Amino acid sequence: MRFLRSALHMLWMALTVIPWATAAVLLSPLVSSRRLYWFCVGWLRLAVRSAGPLLGIRNRVTGTENLPTDPAAPAVLLIKHQSTWETFAIPTLMPRPLAYVFKRELIYIPFFGWAIGRLDMIHIDRSRRTEAFTKVVQQGRRLLAEGTWVAMFPEGTRTPRGYKGAYRTGGARLAIECGVPVIPVAVTSAKCWPPRAFVKSPGVVDISIGPPIDSVGRKPDELMREVEQWIEAEMQRLDPAAYPDGQARLWNRTPGQRPATPPPGA
Repeated sequence: MRFLRSALHMLWMALTVIPWATAAVLLSPLVSSRRLYWFCVGWLRLAVRSAGPLLGIRNRVTGTENLPTDPAAPAVLLIKHQSTWETFAIPTLMPRPLAYVFKRELIYIPFFGWAIGRLDMIHIDRSRRTEAFTKVVQQGRRLLAEGTWVAMFPEGTRTPRGYKGAYRTGGARLAIECGVPVIPVAVTSAKCWPPRAFVKSPGVVDISIGPPIDSVGRKPDELMREVEQWIEAEMQRLDPAAYPDGQARLWNRTPGQRPATPPPGA
């Protein structure tokens, strides 16, 4: 049954993304980047909301009071990355446009990639790390000044339930360079939507938004350690069954790696 429901949801997303993405590409030279962004978020809402009846997955969001209420207040969101779910869900929950930092290969995915390639986001060549970070700072500074929040996944890749990746300092460095706060976000999406897995499971995905952390006068390593400590502690609070020994196992990001033991609940 889970396989059938997962297949139906995938088919629904495929059938709806084609006309939506085509429209986004055609509209891109005619409308502002902000209007195009919210048009594309409309499809993300469709994908997330359809997961309720088709997959039995829903969000439970806490901490929205931690989001800046000043429309001119910039921020860098640093988000736990367990699956595709949060890349779809987070923009639908935020009151401001987001600019993801993502690998440029994604823009070559038919329809979906073509659409995000037309959005004002930051796609980078991860094989050129120095050049990539320079681009992140240059574009990030402009976007933050224009009222767009920058969203990054500090682990860099999706991690299985109960694991954590190495937290890289790029997001902290961007925040320090621009003098803006970081907002940590914990997400338990792997309970329902495991990374790189086709079959999804019904359940509740907790999305917890942490209090802003000031970046002024901080060092990148120190700031990222504070972000990591908050996110990983919140992950254990939200999903204690995934951490039977009270700590996250390290995910070393080796291509093709699989957990040495199955994630809890798998």
